[in-house]
Amino acid sequence: MSRLLEQLSAWKPFTAIVVGDYMLDQLVFGNADRLSPEAPVPVLHVQRSEDRPGGAANVCLDLVAMKATVHALGVTGDDRDADLLRSALVSSRVNADSLVTDASRPTTVKRSLIGLAQHRHPQKMFRVDLESREPLSAEIERALIARFESLVESADVVCIEDYNKGVCTQNLCQAVIRASKKARGGRGVPVLVDPAAIEDYSKYRGCSTITPNRTEASLATGREIADDAAPEKHAPVAKKLMEDLDLEAAVITLDRHGALLLEKGKKALTVPTVARQVYDVTGAGDMVLAALAGARANGISWPDAVRLANAAAGLEVEVFGVVPMSIEKIHREVMLREGAHGGMNGKVRTLDQLLVEVAAHRNDGKKVVFTNGCFDVLHKGHLTLLRRAADEGDFLIVGVNSDESVRRLKGGKDPSRPINNENDRAEMLGGLECVDAVVVFGEDTPAELIRAVGPDVLVKGAEYSVDKVVGADVVQGRGGRVVLVTMVDGKSTTAIVAKAREARSKA
Repeated sequence: MSRLLEQLSAWKPFTAIVVGDYMLDQLVFGNADRLSPEAPVPVLHVQRSEDRPGGAANVCLDLVAMKATVHALGVTGDDRDADLLRSALVSSRVNADSLVTDASRPTTVKRSLIGLAQHRHPQKMFRVDLESREPLSAEIERALIARFESLVESADVVCIEDYNKGVCTQNLCQAVIRASKKARGGRGVPVLVDPAAIEDYSKYRGCSTITPNRTEASLATGREIADDAAPEKHAPVAKKLMEDLDLEAAVITLDRHGALLLEKGKKALTVPTVARQVYDVTGAGDMVLAALAGARANGISWPDAVRLANAAAGLEVEVFGVVPMSIEKIHREVMLREGAHGGMNGKVRTLDQLLVEVAAHRNDGKKVVFTNGCFDVLHKGHLTLLRRAADEGDFLIVGVNSDESVRRLKGGKDPSRPINNENDRAEMLGGLECVDAVVVFGEDTPAELIRAVGPDVLVKGAEYSVDKVVGADVVQGRGGRVVLVTMVDGKSTTAIVAKAREARSKA
């Protein structure tokens, strides 16, 4: 197991402060089936609307999904949109007590009009921005700094999410960085910055790291680099950022090409990512900042922190809009990436690997199904059982008796069993489309495995009664179901083996 996977297995909750531009994202959905008679523009017949936290709030929600206690520090107006934003944050388990009200400016609102042509696919038609970009007054700055100083001693990490809306002023950013360095008896709290698209980054000087994309980095350093340039070509840009801002590390995100990391005193490191079928970059930068923050709060090295952030951002770009990725889902993604380089064999899992996947699927509200057996020689009866089991939920786990276990169970009647070894049996099961994961267990029964997995549905053949199904009490005790599947007559491994021996003896 890699060091990153070990640390993810030991992941601990942490406390974060997110300083930045807080916004309310309003999504207005409707049907866009006709043009206006007054002008050649589509008419949106509104069906519903949603209010979601946006801007720096996205980082807060990402951090909550990674088991953080989060304090939001920023500014809202004195209006109904501020109430909606605070309510949305609190309902997402973010502490909004440090959002300061500034009656001189509106709450920043991004209102997106999303139409469905012929009731089919949603498409953003237009966006209306309600905002002020005026710098904060000295009074509001002082209020924010005071609140930050009261929180920083309890924080493990600080994030600055700057959208250039006037909140992240020079005074505020520098006060945050100074207070963070002095915190915890001088040991300090790391400050990670997702910068605005601006030419002057001096207000971030002294932070731990900065995470611009390639365009933002070029703008801030005045060094133009072609979009198709190899990742390592960005090293001079990262070096200039390091020198100008006195950073611990610089991370330049390179879209589908991954990221470039430069640590103080080390050579630049390119961290590749995985190509994705769907590509919506909305929220990817927020996800990178949050994942880096969570990793550093958990003592993970910069290279592994960037690998983790790449995996998290890769998941983010696969979905439409902004969707926080849980640490369980990110852990699973890292595990699958590691497995692609020899860590795992197809769908075959160790128990530790399996529990990561189960946690990720359960966190997404998916139903976990379990069945088990020797599966010595696959036949139609097995396939019928497995297909029926898969229909009962979203993620089918098959527990397979080890060779030693099969010998104990079958050896008395037939010393030749198992016909196929446990690796072959597990791999054959993993080749079935209806099976999502396979795990080999060495006990005579899967009782301990079922207790560890805690499936929502337990499936067995109908030759058993529910009271005789191993693990039924565990599953039902946690509110799950036991499903008995009618077996296919005359289909069994024992019958197949006997028939083969009979044919061979006749030959």
